[in-house]
Amino acid sequence: MNGVAWGGIYALIALGYTMVYGVLKLINFAHGEVYMVGAMTGYYAAHWLGVAGAPSLTGLVLTLGASMIACALLAALIERVAYRPLRSAPRLAPLITAIGVSLLLQNLGQIVFGADPKFFPTLIESRNVFEMGGLSVSNVQLTVLGTALALMAGLELVVMRTRFGRAIRAVSFDAPAAALMGVPVDRVILGTFVVGAMLAAAAGVLVGLTNPKIEPLMGVLPGLKAFVAAVLGGIGNIPGAMVGGILLGVIETLVSGYLSSTYRDAIAFVLLIVILLYRPTGLFGVSQTEKV
Repeated sequence: MNGVAWGGIYALIALGYTMVYGVLKLINFAHGEVYMVGAMTGYYAAHWLGVAGAPSLTGLVLTLGASMIACALLAALIERVAYRPLRSAPRLAPLITAIGVSLLLQNLGQIVFGADPKFFPTLIESRNVFEMGGLSVSNVQLTVLGTALALMAGLELVVMRTRFGRAIRAVSFDAPAAALMGVPVDRVILGTFVVGAMLAAAAGVLVGLTNPKIEPLMGVLPGLKAFVAAVLGGIGNIPGAMVGGILLGVIETLVSGYLSSTYRDAIAFVLLIVILLYRPTGLFGVSQTEKV
């Protein structure tokens, strides 16, 4: 259960990577810091809204909403200022810019939020809802997993059943042709960044429920692990990112429980090496022929 809950969080972050890559062929390495901003915004929003001292489902929903809106605005700013001017530049330029934005957000986070760790408010009182043998399931785990699955199902519905989702798929397949057919490519790309950031913000709040200690550098390692999850499922493939995130969370937890917690962080990068060696397209990715 711990692994599945953490895997749902990784999947939410990984979806941002895979959506942006699917549309722009860009690895947005600043995405982990958007997740950090989501957690920090949730911390301050819970206090501003007065729900920090009164655990309730309404307080969680309000905090999630505030965090997702803030990160949506941040993602729109990043896309407009840092990535759009480099749209036609060589592929290395936006990649270096993404690393630069990541470092900028890390240091700005320490200036704005302070370098000291903060403890996320209790938005839901933890209690066991199911016990059998050695298995104990808490309402917090079920809330995290249920929220993650609901958001992933919502994303799948948007991508496959709405006009905006059809536009995303069109731009991903062939952006110049989509533009000729009247698809507003710039707005679609902006919307893709915004949706991915909102999912990362939700992941930041959900992490605060399970691991209350948050700080401005908390996005570095989860961001890299979520990238591994996206590669594991097949970068650019939305269902693959979901499955890859949950698999990574389960594998990490099993390694931590049955081998040693020392290897918990290393296993993600071991998986990345194995995937790149034996199945570079990931579990759900397909090889593509490239015209030269």
